[in-house]
Amino acid sequence: MDVRGALKEAMARLRAAGVPSHTLAAELLLMHAVERDRAWLYAHPEETLAGEILDKYFDLVARRTAGMPTQYLTGKQEFWGLEFWVTPAVLIPRPETEHVIEVALERIGQRKQGRPLRVVDVGTGSGCLAVALARELPEAEVFATDISSAALEVARGNAARLGVGERVQFIAGNLLDPFLTAWPDSSAAWFDLIVSNPPYIGLAEREKLPREIREHEPAAALFGGARGIEIYAPLVDQAAKLIASGGSLVVELGDSALDAVQDLFETRPAWMRVAVTMDLAGIPRVLAADRS
Repeated sequence: MDVRGALKEAMARLRAAGVPSHTLAAELLLMHAVERDRAWLYAHPEETLAGEILDKYFDLVARRTAGMPTQYLTGKQEFWGLEFWVTPAVLIPRPETEHVIEVALERIGQRKQGRPLRVVDVGTGSGCLAVALARELPEAEVFATDISSAALEVARGNAARLGVGERVQFIAGNLLDPFLTAWPDSSAAWFDLIVSNPPYIGLAEREKLPREIREHEPAAALFGGARGIEIYAPLVDQAAKLIASGGSLVVELGDSALDAVQDLFETRPAWMRVAVTMDLAGIPRVLAADRS
C-alpha cells in the first residue's frame, strides 16, 4: 500500500469511528509512523510503505479509534511554538492556555527590576508554562510545582530538551505548599509572578467530557472538586503570601468559573488590578491580578 492509500484508508476508519479532526489525526499518525513531515507525505503519495510501517500505522489508527488521544500516540504536542513531549501522566497542552503566557508577559513587562525575576508555575504538568516563560524571560529564576512525580519527570525532560533544564527547578508538592513550608512566615514575599492552569472541571461534569479526555487524561489534572472551582481559593490565598508587592498572579479559568474566582480576588484586600482575558471563542479564559 502506498502513502495515498494508507491515508485514505485511515481517514475512512477514523471518520467511521467519529474521531474529531479525522484527517489531521490520520496525517499526524502517519507522520509519526514513517518519521517524516507532512510535506514529505504529500510530495510522495505513491511511495510504497513497508509492511512493518503499515502495521505500526494501522495499530496507531486502531488505538485512536478506541479513544486514545493522538498526542499520546505520537508523544508530542505543540505549545507556544515549541514541541513538548506528552504522556498519559500529563494534561495535553491546549492552545487556549497560551493566553496565560500572553497575559503573564504583559503584566511582568510593566515592571522594572533591579534583580532577576522570580517566577513559579503551579501544577506544571508537562512543564509547558514554566518552559515557555523560562525561554521568554531568559534572566528569570523559574520554579514549577506538581503533586505528580510522573508529571515532573515529563516536565524535566521537556525543560532539558528545550534548553532551559538548568534554569527551571521542579519541586514536588501541592500548590505552593513547598514554599510556605520553606518560608513559614512568608515575609520575604518571594515571587514576582505566579501562573497556573489548575484543575477546573467539576466532578459532576465528568460524563459530559469527550472520552479522549475522560478516559485518558489524568484526573488529578482535570478535576478541581465537586464544582471545579475549589482549588482557586487556597491558590489565591497562598499566592498572596508569596508574591511581592506589585507582583502578579495569572490563572486559567474553567468555562463557568469567572464569577466565583473573580469574587475571590475582589473580596480580598491583598489584590488589585483584577482583569479578565477572553479566549478566541469569547469565553473568559484568564484572570490576572496584582498584589497590592
